[in-house]
Amino acid sequence: MSDSQRFPVAAHSLAYLAHKGAYSPAEAAPSAVLAASVPTNPVVVRRVTAQLAKAGLIATRPGASGGAWLLRRPEDIRLNEVLAAVNGCAHIGSPPAGAKGCPVSEHIPRQVAKALTAAEVAAAEALSKITIADLLAENPASLAAFTPHKSCPVAA
Repeated sequence: MSDSQRFPVAAHSLAYLAHKGAYSPAEAAPSAVLAASVPTNPVVVRRVTAQLAKAGLIATRPGASGGAWLLRRPEDIRLNEVLAAVNGCAHIGSPPAGAKGCPVSEHIPRQVAKALTAAEVAAAEALSKITIADLLAENPASLAAFTPHKSCPVAA
């Protein structure tokens, strides 16, 4: 799975667990069910849920009767936490190494890296204002001013 897909899969999985009211082992959602909702392969979901569990956002139980469930209420899980849990970043690129001996090439990668850091800080700040509960709401205040980006596929 590409790095750029971990965060959307994680956010979707958490929203699904909240929607289904999965707050205990008895209500756990299996990875195959989560994967069908995304849609993706159950292995992808298991990799992401392992990271979410390590971050303390969910718990998981392996095996045929296993699955995942939330450890916190959806209104208490902010998207910047989800992004950090799956080792995500803004994914707008990374600077090339640059060519030795070229004054521009030796300088630009460092400056581009700083610009990317600024973008990641801004993304984390914006995501800190949005919760998993907001993703499930029809038109939450945290997202009311935005429309999906043209390049992002959305369900009709």
